[in-house]
Amino acid sequence: MGTSPKPGLRRPVSYIVHHWSLDLVLELIWIIGSEAMEGAIKLAHEYFVWTEEPERINYIAREESYHGITLGALSVGGHVARRAPFEQLLLPNIHRIPACNPYRQMLPEESEDQFVSRKAEELEQVFLQAGPKTVAAFVAEPVVGAASGCVPSVNGYFKAMKAVCDKYGALLILDEVMCGMGRTGTLHAWEQEGVLPDIQAVGKGLGGGYQPASAILASDKVMRAMEAKSATFTHGHTYTDHPVVCAAALKVQQIIQRDNLLPNVQAQGQYLETLLRSKLGSHPNVGDVRGRGLFWGIEFVVDKVTKEPFDPKLQLAHRVHETALNPPYNMAVYYGQGCAGHGRGDHVMIMPAYNVTRNIVETIVDKFVLVIDDVFSKLENGPGC
Repeated sequence: MGTSPKPGLRRPVSYIVHHWSLDLVLELIWIIGSEAMEGAIKLAHEYFVWTEEPERINYIAREESYHGITLGALSVGGHVARRAPFEQLLLPNIHRIPACNPYRQMLPEESEDQFVSRKAEELEQVFLQAGPKTVAAFVAEPVVGAASGCVPSVNGYFKAMKAVCDKYGALLILDEVMCGMGRTGTLHAWEQEGVLPDIQAVGKGLGGGYQPASAILASDKVMRAMEAKSATFTHGHTYTDHPVVCAAALKVQQIIQRDNLLPNVQAQGQYLETLLRSKLGSHPNVGDVRGRGLFWGIEFVVDKVTKEPFDPKLQLAHRVHETALNPPYNMAVYYGQGCAGHGRGDHVMIMPAYNVTRNIVETIVDKFVLVIDDVFSKLENGPGC
């Protein structure tokens, strides 16, 4: 079984590439993000089969990351809770480095440049340990979603990581299933990083929730290697490039451009940040407010100075989620645990629609503040409340 782009189903691809002026070529359209990441992992290895380096079978990924629930994607992910039931089934050829989490990892006197240098050295050391010529790719989310709660990298981080990959001939795979397709204010989150990935996975924002849709984007370098061998990507599913999925993805992207929604994501995202920081920044149990565009996370701590996370048994983030869902608040927030490492740390994520208005942003934040006050007032009366 081999798969190559099908001309009749390339309209969403052509639209994304030509209307957004991107130096990437879409390889395949899928249904869910896990499928796209599974394919991206395989495409990286097959690229090296085409370039006659089949020994490149190792991947380097990050702790506190999440790349999907299928076995290959789950293997590269670092989401402890979601990996736990399947550890014995997961791939052994995954090497891991610490994530880029300035809130939890930057030293008191460390500058951003020094922090980036330390992160690049961590990656380089793992390349050397694994065997530089055995590594196919470094895999990362430009803004970490579910696993850590909207954690962006610091300035220069991805440029430094890409330089290490280039030094050793490995590819850069960026997982933008959650943070891409406009969510952070640019069509692709990597546009704010100054790098171009070799392979990229996109998802949720591609179909905008109207139709499950995901895709693999590959650089010209990868496509040229395939064409030079007159090869096809040895991968595919029954519903790859499904016409309904393609039509929905195309329409969503046309609406995003027609209604000029990315500038709105930027403007309302800045306003959301301002309100969250001003109304929650001094809360004794809010440790960090971070994010980009309309992709914001709030991390809760026992103590702002020590950054001690809450006991996981309290399920604090889940309490926030449940309280928010119920009257009188009636709002949905995404919740998770693990942002502090080893399954500890509670966070919630606020991700409004791209066409959100200033008034609705104010309503979201006002309600969320009341939710937080409600949850922590009950905690003060006893953990079991």
